[in-house]
Amino acid sequence: MEMEKPSDHQMKSSENQHAQQQKQITSQKGGLKTMPFVISNETFEKVAGIGLQANMILYLKNKYHMSTATGTNVLFLWSAISNFMPILGAFLSDSFLGRFRVIALGTVISLLGMSLLWLTAVLPQARPPDCSSQNLESCASPKAAQLALLFSSFALMSIGAGGIRPCSLAFGADQFNNPSNPKNERVLQSFFNWYYASVGISIMISITVIVYIQDKAGWAVGFGVPAGLMLFSTVMFLLGSPLYIKMKANKSLFTSFAQVIAAAWKNRHSALPPMDSDGWYYHKGSKLIAPTEKLRFLNKACVIRNPEKDLDLDGWAIDPWNLCTVREVEELKALIKVLPIWSTGIMIATTISQHSFPVLQATVMDRHLFAAGFQIPAGSFGVFAMITLTIWVAVYDRIIVPLLAKFTKRSRGLTSKERMGVGLAISCMATAVAATVESKRRAAAIRKGLADNYYMPVDMSAMWLVPQYSLTGLAEGFNAIGQIEFYYSQFPKSMASIGVALFALGMGVGNLVGSLLVAILNSVTQKKGEVSWVSTNLNKGHYDYYYWLLTILSVINVLYYLVCSWAYGSCENKMVLDEAEELGIKELEEVEGGGKGKGSPIL
Repeated sequence: MEMEKPSDHQMKSSENQHAQQQKQITSQKGGLKTMPFVISNETFEKVAGIGLQANMILYLKNKYHMSTATGTNVLFLWSAISNFMPILGAFLSDSFLGRFRVIALGTVISLLGMSLLWLTAVLPQARPPDCSSQNLESCASPKAAQLALLFSSFALMSIGAGGIRPCSLAFGADQFNNPSNPKNERVLQSFFNWYYASVGISIMISITVIVYIQDKAGWAVGFGVPAGLMLFSTVMFLLGSPLYIKMKANKSLFTSFAQVIAAAWKNRHSALPPMDSDGWYYHKGSKLIAPTEKLRFLNKACVIRNPEKDLDLDGWAIDPWNLCTVREVEELKALIKVLPIWSTGIMIATTISQHSFPVLQATVMDRHLFAAGFQIPAGSFGVFAMITLTIWVAVYDRIIVPLLAKFTKRSRGLTSKERMGVGLAISCMATAVAATVESKRRAAAIRKGLADNYYMPVDMSAMWLVPQYSLTGLAEGFNAIGQIEFYYSQFPKSMASIGVALFALGMGVGNLVGSLLVAILNSVTQKKGEVSWVSTNLNKGHYDYYYWLLTILSVINVLYYLVCSWAYGSCENKMVLDEAEELGIKELEEVEGGGKGKGSPIL
């Protein structure tokens, strides 16, 4: 159960809103009958969205005649926006529209984006004329209107993803969360298991089936199938509307953070009272009656300067942008404290997002699975990363954790910080292996006299790419899951969604770094007539050097992580916010319009 957080006048009716929401939960709405509608929405969005991204570099090169560097930058930026938008979606959901409306809007907008992308493949006027020349410089460049249509489709899909991804899991949990049911926890766990299983399966299907359709049936059909799936997802989700439990929007943590910063700035000239004084503002029942000494500037946000001007007759803050609770201040401090460790995830996000270059490498390698049998699509090799991640999670949870627990005396095996560190180290290995494989591929191509004919295949199996994909999946299995577990363990329950938002933000920044890195390398390395490291001609470029650069940066990042981890200290010192939440909630629910509490003249 969540402790009340807002400090404005809306808190006066929070108990009534809570009671109404509990009545909704125990009504006839929600439950297992909503699962097909909720899970199908997320599943088909994943199948459609990821299936489009996996092979997109080939579409940009072959149909829009973009260079490798340009196409890669476009995809990096698309991924970055797609990772930034869920933060906005979560804010709108929590503060204004509610989860159902945000998901519904996101689903419709995603459908519009995929339909636009499909039109670029169907209508010849929507893209440049076909060009048979392998020299892209001799092919017609896309017109501004054609690029506008293409980029509009990307933007709409990113906006749509921003509505679906941050809300889908929480919305599904709303349908099953019935505290009066003694089996409530088991029901929620079952839903989470089915949810994550469906997401994993949908990603594998998108990387294999959708990519295969694009390769064999062409782009019109390959883009039409995801658009059709998204249409089915939209219809299914909206059909289930009468069955859903729809929780109302409430105050967002993002708003709370902004209020703390604003209040601290407005009160920057105020003196801080002693820690044991009665000058701090907090809600009754909270154990947080005074702020901590760290980041003392923020403490000015919860100082009661003048009770008559700062508080109303019921003890609530008149203006939450001038006065915040101690709890709100400490929540922001908790977020700031993890930021250095969060920043170490940016580099591995850049590494994980290296989708375009391996696809281009695979196109000029032998992709036959057997001697003369099935040929794996170039965009489908990413499935090996997903398979490795899935297998590792199962093995780690069922086999390795029990073994480690015997030696470390910790029920969870490795700590979250240890898992993050191992993931960062493995990512260094992944890029080093990628550099080695590309060096051998390039050497084989040059020996065969293919320096200029970069589009001709070399006598080297594309299965050599599997180790780097597998190591990348393993690194993600350690670091990404470790990150989310770390945030969840260090934040109070009321900030659980912030952990997911931080992870998405890190992925977005990582994509921006990747785009910036490619742009700088392309500009610097082709000066004085030299061939760019990331040239469209893979055989004349030096993608191996690019991977070695990523390796060096990743090694530096590991050292940086060790410093940040040491500076952070023990993870055992979790904030007391959850404890306060659990102990004080009963008293809070009995309070009508506030109540006197030690540390506040009126509360």
